[in-house]
Amino acid sequence: MLEFIAAVFFLIITPGPGVLSTAGVGSAFGYRPGLAYVGGLWVGNNLVALLVISGLAASALAVPWLRNVLTWGSTLYLLYLAAKIAFAGAKLAFIQSDSAPGFWNGLALQPINPKAYAVNTALFSGFAFMPESLATETIIKIILFNLIWVPIHLLWLWAGVRLRQLNLAPHRQRRINYAMALSMLMVVGLAVYAQM
Repeated sequence: MLEFIAAVFFLIITPGPGVLSTAGVGSAFGYRPGLAYVGGLWVGNNLVALLVISGLAASALAVPWLRNVLTWGSTLYLLYLAAKIAFAGAKLAFIQSDSAPGFWNGLALQPINPKAYAVNTALFSGFAFMPESLATETIIKIILFNLIWVPIHLLWLWAGVRLRQLNLAPHRQRRINYAMALSMLMVVGLAVYAQM
């Protein structure tokens, strides 16, 4: 079980679309919209977990044209988000928007988030610690997963809000934007590579 907990922590805390966009919402709009956004991400992530556990995700992704549509749709969205981050200029912002993203935006991200499927598949298909009762193990995994997922996303939201409060020099702000965009491009690259 300790291996599962460690895997959850390290798989979730690493930059991906969910945590990067959470920090972005916090940076651009503050806590209130950020909490709504994280709520949507949480519901969406649990829906992805149920799709993975039930096998529906594997069935859908086994259809080549549907897998390609989902892969390229998510890739284009992540490239768009990376470009928004990289070209934010001297203004520190991870994402640009005229209105604050909320619950539905967070919920919409998870079904196209390749990291959500990869993480859930790795966690729920591996790290067996109760082979005599798969149902009990799955329920415990869901609880542990959420007990770790929520604080990590709240930590990323806090980091985004803190960045908003800093008055950094323009060249440092650009470097942060470039680093965040590079992280998003790495996620895109891994998603495309996994489909090859």
